[in-house]
Amino acid sequence: MDVFDDLIRGVRAHGSLFGSSMLTPPWALRFVDGAPLTLCTVLGGAGWIVPEHAEPVALGDRETVVVRGPEPFSFVDEVGTRAEPVACGQHCAIPDRGGTRHRRGWHESGDADVTLIVGAYPVHGEISSRLLETLPDVLRVDSGGTGDGVLDHVAEEVSIDRPGQQVVLDRLLDWMLVCTLREWFDRPGAEPPAWWAAQHDPVVGESLRRMHAEPAAPWTVAALADGARVSRSTLAKRFAELMGEPPLAYLTRWRMTLAAELLVERSSATIADVAHAVGYGDPFGFSAAFKRVRGVSPSEFRRAATA
Repeated sequence: MDVFDDLIRGVRAHGSLFGSSMLTPPWALRFVDGAPLTLCTVLGGAGWIVPEHAEPVALGDRETVVVRGPEPFSFVDEVGTRAEPVACGQHCAIPDRGGTRHRRGWHESGDADVTLIVGAYPVHGEISSRLLETLPDVLRVDSGGTGDGVLDHVAEEVSIDRPGQQVVLDRLLDWMLVCTLREWFDRPGAEPPAWWAAQHDPVVGESLRRMHAEPAAPWTVAALADGARVSRSTLAKRFAELMGEPPLAYLTRWRMTLAAELLVERSSATIADVAHAVGYGDPFGFSAAFKRVRGVSPSEFRRAATA
């Protein structure tokens, strides 16, 4: 288990494919469903992604963008297009209006300038919200990366209806999103979040993996240092340099993120149950740590989150 595995596990496509839109200029598709993350890629053409409050982003053949919601955005043939916007949400416009068909693949014969493939992703819980916080409003990845092979499978699958198609498309879109985010974090000149870069460090990366694999374990700096085969001082120094905080401070914040998710997802769990699940034998000590990190008590957080 690594940090990225943990953060992305609540981001899953589920009945989210809008299908492939075969478009001829002028066009303007406006996505209004408010999805936390939306992936868009084009085949055989180009267009523009126009966010609500950001600069337009050009999208070329086999390039991919991920748009962070919930604000609406548009896909147009050109900035300032004369096309009337077609609203696309949970139930999109039918193909003969230039829109898309929700959840089902379709194919038309004839020529088209652009085929657009879109996947919308719900984001569940406190854990995956930490991933969203690291992303810009729009991120773009060139063609030619590891996602190209996945895109070939998506394009083939979406072209025809068949039993089990939605499950296959959902999993392909999950794979496509992972490939896209990896490419973006690792691009030349990137400034990825500290946890992404630190995972590649043999000392800090090993400590992060251990804390994420067993967050409730009674970790100490000495135990983490032993696992990384370095001294405590070396671990403490490297960890602070790469992560911006000491190892046990990071562990506490991660435990409180896990606890916040458990407080919402497991309504029958007591505060003591949640405390034990994240490594605290004493619910009072857990409550004090939670309030110090989150600013409210566990009970207050649960009431506000479930109101």
